Amino acid sequence: MSIPSDPRAFLYRELDPETATRLTADALASAEDGELYLQYRKTEAFGFDDGRLKTASFDTQSGFGLRAVSGETTAFAHANEISPAAIRRAAETMTLIEPSRNGKAPPPQGSNRHLYTDSDPLDLVPFADKVNLCQTIDAAARARDPRVVQVSVGLTGSWGVVEIVRPDGFIATDVRPLVRLNVSVVVETNGRRETGSFGTGGRTLYDRLFEPATWNRAIDEALAQALVNLDAEDAPAGDMTVLCGPGWPGVLLHEAVGHGLEGDFNRKGTSAFSGRIGERVAAPGVTVVDDGSITDRRGSLSIDDEGTPTRETVLIEDGILKGYMQDRLNARLMGVAPTGNGRRESFQHAPMPRMTNTFMKGGNDDPAELLARVKRGIYAKSFGGGQVDIVSGKFVFSCTEAYRIENGKLGRPIKGATLIGDGPTVLHKVTGIGNDFALDEGVGMCGKGGQSVPAGVGQPTLLVEGLTVGGTAA
Repeated sequence: MSIPSDPRAFLYRELDPETATRLTADALASAEDGELYLQYRKTEAFGFDDGRLKTASFDTQSGFGLRAVSGETTAFAHANEISPAAIRRAAETMTLIEPSRNGKAPPPQGSNRHLYTDSDPLDLVPFADKVNLCQTIDAAARARDPRVVQVSVGLTGSWGVVEIVRPDGFIATDVRPLVRLNVSVVVETNGRRETGSFGTGGRTLYDRLFEPATWNRAIDEALAQALVNLDAEDAPAGDMTVLCGPGWPGVLLHEAVGHGLEGDFNRKGTSAFSGRIGERVAAPGVTVVDDGSITDRRGSLSIDDEGTPTRETVLIEDGILKGYMQDRLNARLMGVAPTGNGRRESFQHAPMPRMTNTFMKGGNDDPAELLARVKRGIYAKSFGGGQVDIVSGKFVFSCTEAYRIENGKLGRPIKGATLIGDGPTVLHKVTGIGNDFALDEGVGMCGKGGQSVPAGVGQPTLLVEGLTVGGTAA
């Protein structure tokens, strides 16, 4: 199915815009804030493994979420049928909320900005071409090195349109593409097997993923990581200096610090950063921002899921806490402006303050000079999975590619290394900030409260003193 000239047509098959506005106004007449959130989304995914297409899926989903807010109380109902009758049924739930005593919340600021294409990345590329891309990557990866014994390729894409309809007549629409390519390579020698992986994507069309330079780089990076791990020795353990690489290692910052800077945790006083605006919470030079307005990035949105335009929000500046990420509800209750961070997984969920692209800005240090400072430690180039306590910021992260550092030089690769600590403490232990800032490649997902949304991370090379490393060496 090709997209119509007006993507909103997917939302208004059994409903017209005028009726949507009227029903929303009626349903939320007594509420302080709220909206009707309409959504249509289609997704596809291809899994290629062992030289053949193992999985191929295609799904379409549409529906609405109706929300009324008064004070701290929220009433929410949703349905996968966008029709006047379904909205009227949902409106019955809104009557359970107490009438607002604070007047009406003003609408978001209007915006015509659009950070990504309206075109449909799914329909523009034939099915056979997507399968052929996976086959081509598989064959090319196996031809790279005789030690390659398995190749896995994942190709996913989604395209959707959302519309926020408010009782005051405010309407905002966003058309959202998202694509991703993942390549995983397994190598074997003398009975030992190791894995390397690489992914890339963003809010773009498939075009970039089909460029040979893109998928060849994915193969090269995945293979290089696998071969490094093939030569890796057991990681040391103990408190030591850690040099974190640029780009994707910012996921540690995202998890260990980012969630603690979201408005709801701070309004409720459950974050390590609660009530500390204006205080030093990090070493000098540490500046952390959330920016959902970067063109084509995975975590970017032209508007958030409440209709607020995204922007750069400075969270920590030169080590001083400046603010939090806010949706409309928490911003209103904390007496500040929303920051464009009201996000939801789908129409089935109410929005909450969430990160978009969260990263530490670059500094002035030469990464080579930072390496030379380390007498004994590890260089963590890439991270895999981890566990984080959102409230305290305590984390355990595994390294997927890491190296020993001895007397200022990179040594043998190591395996089984984990980084252990807590975000607020780690921020004070940063002693060097590289001038090589980079964003991640566009593969991140963020989970919170049972909801998952695409997100971006980033950082320069960071020198951290006295971080606990969990290792497997005797």
